[in-house]
Amino acid sequence: MELTSFYPVIGTSRLTESRDFYVRLMGFEVTFEADWYVSLRRPGDPAYELALLDPEHPTVPEGHRASARGLLLNFEVADVDAEWERLVVREGLRPELELRSEDFGQRHFVVADPNGILIDVITPIAPTGEFAGQYAAG
Repeated sequence: MELTSFYPVIGTSRLTESRDFYVRLMGFEVTFEADWYVSLRRPGDPAYELALLDPEHPTVPEGHRASARGLLLNFEVADVDAEWERLVVREGLRPELELRSEDFGQRHFVVADPNGILIDVITPIAPTGEFAGQYAAG
């Protein structure tokens, strides 16, 4: 398979709220918008993509027309402490997991988008003890 793109598509009936969340707080721009689908791109090198889809749209197969659940999106950032200050302290997002450092090599916190999709904001840190040996070389 020659992959030319890969991005998550969140099934949601809250398209407008979700679009506004990802544009205002996560730096995405709208590249296509219809009443049933919104395509988002975060500029940069590489650019990152995310889409929002009304789960009742006929392109979603019968039996699968439901809003997304159980999804966790990881956003790796240069300074997780600054993002905590911006998103939780200043913007008032409720933390689902408080800012903390993990022995397995992450300093992170978790918030949720308007659909309850979890957003894990992460800065990699050095793993400790047993976890250091579990990473692939290189």
